[in-house]
Amino acid sequence: MQAFVGGAASLNAESASASVAVNRRGSFVNARSSHSRRVTRANSSSSSSSALKMVSAETAAKLAQTGDEFADKVINSIRFLAVDAVEKANSGHPGMPMGMAPTSYVLWDQHMKFNPKNPNWVNRDRFVLSCGHGSMLQYALLHLFGYDSVSMDDIKQFRQIGSVTPGHPENFETPGVEVTTGPLGQGICNAVGIAAAETHLAAVFNKPDAPKIVDNYTYCILGDGCMMEGVASEACSLAGHWGLGKLIAFYDDNSISIDGRTDISFTEDVLKRYESYGWQIINVPAGNTDLAGLDAAIKEAKACTDKPTLINVTTIIGYGSPNKADSYAVHGAALGKDEVQATRDYLGWEYEPFEIPSEVTDHTMRKIKEGADAEAAWKKDFEAYKEKYPEEAKVFEEQCINNSLPSGWEDALKKAGEECGAMATRQLSEKMLNALAPVVPGLVGGSADLAGSNLTIMKGFGNFLKETPEGRNIRFGVREHGMGAICNGIQLYNAGLKAYCATFFIFTDYMRGAMRVSALSQSAVIYVMTHDSVFLGEDGPTHQPIEHLASFRAMPNCYMMRPADATETAAMYAIAMAADKTPSVLAFTRQKTNKLGASYEDAKKGAYVLSDNSADGAAPDAILMGTGSEVDLCVDAAEVLRKDGKSVRVVSMPCWEVFEEQSDEYKESVLPESVPMSKRLAVEAASSFGWGKYAGVYQCIDGWGASAPISDLQKKFKLTTDDVVATAKTML
Repeated sequence: MQAFVGGAASLNAESASASVAVNRRGSFVNARSSHSRRVTRANSSSSSSSALKMVSAETAAKLAQTGDEFADKVINSIRFLAVDAVEKANSGHPGMPMGMAPTSYVLWDQHMKFNPKNPNWVNRDRFVLSCGHGSMLQYALLHLFGYDSVSMDDIKQFRQIGSVTPGHPENFETPGVEVTTGPLGQGICNAVGIAAAETHLAAVFNKPDAPKIVDNYTYCILGDGCMMEGVASEACSLAGHWGLGKLIAFYDDNSISIDGRTDISFTEDVLKRYESYGWQIINVPAGNTDLAGLDAAIKEAKACTDKPTLINVTTIIGYGSPNKADSYAVHGAALGKDEVQATRDYLGWEYEPFEIPSEVTDHTMRKIKEGADAEAAWKKDFEAYKEKYPEEAKVFEEQCINNSLPSGWEDALKKAGEECGAMATRQLSEKMLNALAPVVPGLVGGSADLAGSNLTIMKGFGNFLKETPEGRNIRFGVREHGMGAICNGIQLYNAGLKAYCATFFIFTDYMRGAMRVSALSQSAVIYVMTHDSVFLGEDGPTHQPIEHLASFRAMPNCYMMRPADATETAAMYAIAMAADKTPSVLAFTRQKTNKLGASYEDAKKGAYVLSDNSADGAAPDAILMGTGSEVDLCVDAAEVLRKDGKSVRVVSMPCWEVFEEQSDEYKESVLPESVPMSKRLAVEAASSFGWGKYAGVYQCIDGWGASAPISDLQKKFKLTTDDVVATAKTML
């Protein structure tokens, strides 16, 4: 069902302003009374450049009215911080902040729970700006509502080198920004993950006879671009399926994108689509003026506890700009000096650039005390909770407040590594996950409909579903991209959850956008990728990764891991679990590998000497190096070569990035300069790209795979022991 909410006074005000553009759109209020207004706009072809030029002083005054003169002043403070910052930078997106300022004002002023002086308070409400190009909206809000992270000087440095106000919100730069957004659609997916994290932790920790210690909302603003991106559909479908009642999204429905009006490419009924996902739909037809309607919509959204809510806020992009509002011209460029002044005149804004009326800051800064009081009240509730549930409180403090892993987690991994024998590394991964699950209650995750192949089920810990939100196994369905972006949200909820997700390694192609955001935003998700090479066999080149290892090794702040045996698998999981700012991509085999007798501590260094028959202090004749299943080939080939009297070192390199973090002395001890590149052979069933840093000769695959049994593939791609021996002999 779709609901319409609104306040009469505000609707009248917007109706009065509608006469400005009556020749272009007909009756403004009627055209915007439902989502079918797309058709109304499609029938209009007049240029926006002349739509609002003939404006009387009386009409201009009416435009600024919301029925609350003081509210107008706060809203226009938000608008003009965005306008002035973009103008000073001569770069940015002023239109969305101008249109969504009223929504943001109502939300932050009247509904959001946060402590500006402690942006990391665990029970704060979360705010995600999915349309991150409108970042000045978020910076303006952070500044006005008392966050230390964004000063007026910071706003003046918008989009400048080294500033905390970059072009798109970055959680690692600006306290108060929860997630990094900009790639459209990612933010709403992060919001789904954040809301899922809250729902899960509430189910785990809240008790009916004690104060709720996990009780916060997730709010998200998204736009037409987010709605068009497929990743948003993947995540929002799951949000409805999971019944995330504390997720409230505001759709900035302004029908403008960079290319112009959205009806040139986007005419579907978005609201019906979301209704079919299982969302509650609320319409606010006069989103630029109807503060009462916005307030009522948020209250109605909060009252719905079993569904996420999409509030469709119909707005005019660039609201207040007499010559550029409601056009693509205001989307992604500064207004220009003349239009900035015209907008000031139009909205009756008499203040200088970056000047905020003292009565506005007096009002918004009250949130500092309100936030501190809210956190203090929560702490009091937590103490009451602790008296009744001391064990649960202890876990909550360790996991959710301190973001610490429990004692014993690494011992569990080591033990599993010692006990496991020769098997496929995907099976070893399953052993590690199930060794961790009982001792790390914050470990949550799942697969994109491949749990039986990825082997990622934590046995005995239930499924995360609407009916069982305490479950820890997440069933993502065939939604790889949404899965990755949701896991970023779970991780960046920052309450001690460790998120993992899984699919075939080849299908990282579907989720690369989310994985890149993981690395950029320091979201330490664990990506469990099985079927890691052509040796998956008969499924053929559509499923056989070639360039994937190289591509993730090229990605900054990303651990690309390919362990060879049980010990290395345990060591790689240990690194991934301990990482708090770096995601890990673990690539696992379908086929069996041998147990190598590796050292756990050596494996944790990313690369190490597995064996070497050289005399003490002497350089080997050759170094054979590899990762994953090809380490077995190096070991077997070395034995053959040693029988011929050669001294051969075998180096396993499960994680290049961790190896590069080691001291120069250690790296030299593994790959000594005394062994020239021409005597170093890299063996890997993937692209040779990147190996040139460590070796001069490669036994790799620089073309597509093939559909065939593994034994035939090994022969075709010359990845047998005999082939490696033959190549090594050419070096000696």
